[in-house]
Amino acid sequence: MKNRLKIIKKKNSGRDFSGKVVVRHQGGQHKRFYRIIDFKRNKFGISGKIAAIEYDPNRTCDIALVQYTDGDKRYILCPEGLKLNDTVISGPNSEIKIGNALPLSEIPVGTVIHNVELTSGKGGQIARGSGTATTVQAKEGDFAHLKLPSGEIRKVRIKNYATIGNVGNAEWKNEVIGKAGRKRNMGIRPTVRGVAQNPRSHPHGGGEGRSGIGMPTPKTYAGRPAVGNTRKKNKHSNKYIMQRRKK
Repeated sequence: MKNRLKIIKKKNSGRDFSGKVVVRHQGGQHKRFYRIIDFKRNKFGISGKIAAIEYDPNRTCDIALVQYTDGDKRYILCPEGLKLNDTVISGPNSEIKIGNALPLSEIPVGTVIHNVELTSGKGGQIARGSGTATTVQAKEGDFAHLKLPSGEIRKVRIKNYATIGNVGNAEWKNEVIGKAGRKRNMGIRPTVRGVAQNPRSHPHGGGEGRSGIGMPTPKTYAGRPAVGNTRKKNKHSNKYIMQRRKK
């Protein structure tokens, strides 16, 4: 039996196993199917034709249905410029063409890529949102230097795979939601400002009239710092970051 490409997405409305709210502002979304995306691109040497380009409610970019020559079908992220009936393939000997997946060792410096693996074989984790892309800036030893969408320059092992091109549907960020009811259909509940809450519900709450937050720096609802450099000092991936993102 072949793998199914769509499964029903179970709703949890931001609750944990005991029914308590652990993530605020979630609940009541419209029924959806989750499309299983091939982030690994591990059908090496087998070409596939783009059979359809579809909307995916679970992500900001469109997805493309690939019909492989061996009969298998998979969804991939749709890069900008990919059209119906185009051919894509993955593997170290693939052509440098939009939609093809290659290891970083085979991708020339200056190439725009997306869906980049951080761990070999795990599947792409970097640059998967609409309009995002990463650029190969240099190669040194076992690592490639990539400039991420945030402006950060990071080392990634050259045996990891990435896909040529930038993710499509870049105009998504200009979309106007239009009304509150559409947000509720998307599963997003209203967000109340901290200063408008009472002091037991948020650190910014309380005070008379239109008072400020009443503290040197803003805090999250749980009391953690909300501005400045909040990255952990001893994070394991610090050694791979050559230049921090723009603040």
